Amino acid sequence: MASNFWSPVKLSIEIASISTILVIVLGLFFGKVMANRKFKGKVLVDTIFLLPLVLPPTVVGFLLLMIFGRNSPVGHLMEWIFNQPVLFTWWAALIASTIVAFPLMYQSARTGFEAVDSDIENAARVDGANAFRVLWYITLPLALKSIVSGAMLSFARALGEFGATLMFAGNIPGKTQTIPTAIYVAIDSGNMDMAWLWVASIIVISFFMLVCVYFIRS
Repeated sequence: MASNFWSPVKLSIEIASISTILVIVLGLFFGKVMANRKFKGKVLVDTIFLLPLVLPPTVVGFLLLMIFGRNSPVGHLMEWIFNQPVLFTWWAALIASTIVAFPLMYQSARTGFEAVDSDIENAARVDGANAFRVLWYITLPLALKSIVSGAMLSFARALGEFGATLMFAGNIPGKTQTIPTAIYVAIDSGNMDMAWLWVASIIVISFFMLVCVYFIRS
C-alpha cells in the first residue's frame, strides 16, 4: 500500500518541480520581453500566452495530441529524438504540466517587471551598468516578490493538473500516473481509503504553497 501511495506523489512532485523550473525560465524571458513594450500584435501574443489559463484542460489535452501526435511534424521530430512517440510517456506529463502552468508564471513575471521603476534602471545604465547587470542587480530583485509568487502558483497548478495530463500522458502506474489521475482511478474503483490519502497529500502540499505565496506578498 505504501508503494502504491508514494509512486504518484513522487511522480507528481518530480514533474511539478521540473515544469516549474522550465516555466520560470520561459516566464522570465517572455515576461521581460512583453513588459513595458508596445508593438503591433502584442495583444494577440499576450492572449496566446494566457490562453491555457482559461481553456478547458480537455481542450489543452486535445491540442497537445494534435501537435505531438505521431502524424504531426512535431510528433515525428520528438519520436526521432526520443526513439519513441512522446504520447503516454513521462515527457508527455511534463509537457502538459508546463503548458498549463506557464501562464501563471508569465503573468506574474510580466506584472513584476512592469512595476519596476524605469528611472532606477536608467540611473544604473547612466552609471555604466550593462543590460545584464541592470537585469541581475536592479530589475530581478525589485520584481522578486512577483516572480517567487508566480513560481509557487505555477508549481501548485502543475501539481494539480489532471485533464490535459490524462488525455496526453495517460494514467500508467509508475510512469505517468500523478496524484490527480490516481485519485480519479481510486474513486472509480471504489478505493476510497487511497483516494482520501492522495487528496490529503495534495491539499497539504497546495496549502503550504499558498501560505508561502501569502507571506511573500505581505
